[in-house]
Amino acid sequence: GSDDTIAGNVSKYTVLPVGYCGQPKKGHLIFDACFESGNLGRVDPITEFEYDLFIRPDTCNPRFRVWFNFTVENVKESQ
Repeated sequence: GSDDTIAGNVSKYTVLPVGYCGQPKKGHLIFDACFESGNLGRVDPITEFEYDLFIRPDTCNPRFRVWFNFTVENVKESQ
């Protein structure tokens, strides 16, 4: 699939609403996998509360994606 072309980790990627300009506000999620064992390759926003996350293949065996490791920051209460 298209996620097979993922080359690197997401690094402090802020998801902003379509058409939004300006500084991120509370609730605009920030995804990060730029650390040892991080493996989040891409984030596609679907709605304000739904995202498609694409995990990079395992380093030792590209056929497998059996784990995930990333952080999410800037969440608001009840999000």
